[in-house]
Amino acid sequence: MQIRELAIPDAYEITPKQHADDRGLFLEWYRFDRLEETVGHSLSLRQGNTSVSKRGSVRGIHFADIPPSQAKYVTAPYGAVLDFVIDIRVGSPTYGKWDSVLLDDKDRRAIYVAEGLGHCFVALTENATVSYLVSDVYNPTAEHGINPLDEEIALVFPAEAGDLLLSPKDTDAPGLAEAAAAGLLPTWDAARAFYATLDNGGK
Repeated sequence: MQIRELAIPDAYEITPKQHADDRGLFLEWYRFDRLEETVGHSLSLRQGNTSVSKRGSVRGIHFADIPPSQAKYVTAPYGAVLDFVIDIRVGSPTYGKWDSVLLDDKDRRAIYVAEGLGHCFVALTENATVSYLVSDVYNPTAEHGINPLDEEIALVFPAEAGDLLLSPKDTDAPGLAEAAAAGLLPTWDAARAFYATLDNGGK
């Protein structure tokens, strides 16, 4: 597999090598050792999630308090989504910026999103299926959201998504500036300090 860091520090695109023959194909979509070599620590797997979405469905922007937050390793075994990682770490050199990766059942890429980053995706096909491994279990008291339509972040949703479908929870979420003013966002320093504990085997 090939792993490259995105424009947002601590987020990576993973492209697996697919082995095809007349029976079908085989690939390794997750390798703990290759990921550990890249990010400096292993991904402690605590929960696995799957969502199935109508075309145009937007899920996010979601994030969790750090520590421990949730690192995510995301892929799309069926259909296609455009997956966004948003730097919401106050003080980061790329604060407020985002990058994206097309996850689909052709190239079968994955994306790794470190703790403290915002995550969002939009379904580009009907019944787009997203599966992701996470480093901690869901904790509703530590979970937060940012409105995915926030003009300051300015996510670009592709035309093939069609009409966007958003939950009231996401549209009612604050914008980036409002979330920062309320003290909801992680900081770059806190994130780096937490990553250092992982590098030292502290999790």
